[in-house]
Amino acid sequence: MKSNTIVVNALLAALYITVSMVIQPFGFTNVQFRIPEMFNHLVVFNKKYFFGIVLGVFLSNLFFSPLGIYDLVFGVAHSAISLGIIIFLAKYIKNIWVLLVLNTLIFTFNMFIIAFELNLALGLPFLFTWLTTAAGEFVVLAVGIPVMYALNQRLHFHKLL
Repeated sequence: MKSNTIVVNALLAALYITVSMVIQPFGFTNVQFRIPEMFNHLVVFNKKYFFGIVLGVFLSNLFFSPLGIYDLVFGVAHSAISLGIIIFLAKYIKNIWVLLVLNTLIFTFNMFIIAFELNLALGLPFLFTWLTTAAGEFVVLAVGIPVMYALNQRLHFHKLL
């Protein structure tokens, strides 16, 4: 891996952690308006952002999550699985807008992983928790589509790594 890729991913992880810290009260509830989830869209532009996103999720959960090991396992698994699916789909789908929408839908659907975690850790009802966490994820990622697309027009995410 090139040093540029390592540096950009480290900065991405740091940015994910910083934004997580700022929104901590809203990022670890049963609704989870976790604003840095918007960065998940970066993988649509370049699959090499996978590492920075996953590292950011891991470290945010390590430092800020009240659920401890549960969030380290389930939260990181949710991100890695969802990002892996979109990276796979990007091999066959080249339209950025389609990939951004699919990324939103995949992450939203896969919130069942987080709902299962919250059911195990806190005894919250699975289906209701899936609905609320999915709603929060959907809102953040849907709002993130035009934001990340506009940022890409200026920053050219695919060229940064």
